[in-house]
Amino acid sequence: MEGTTEQLLTPSEVAARFRVDPKTVTRWANAGKISSIRTLGGHRRFRRSEVEELLAASGLVDAHHPTAI
Repeated sequence: MEGTTEQLLTPSEVAARFRVDPKTVTRWANAGKISSIRTLGGHRRFRRSEVEELLAASGLVDAHHPTAI
C-alpha cells in the first residue's frame, strides 16, 4: 500500500453507524457478513469503505450523501 492507508473503524464505531450493539458487529464478522482486520493486539477493525457500502445497501444512508455520525 504505497502512500495510501484505508481508514479503519472499531466495532463501536461501526455499531454506532448501524445503530446496533458492538457485539452484533462482532457476530456479523464471525458470520462472514462483514470482513475485519485484526490488529497486532488481536482487536478487530473494519474498513470504512466496506462499512459505507453495507450501509448504502441496507438503505440506512444514501451512499451519495452520507451523514456524519
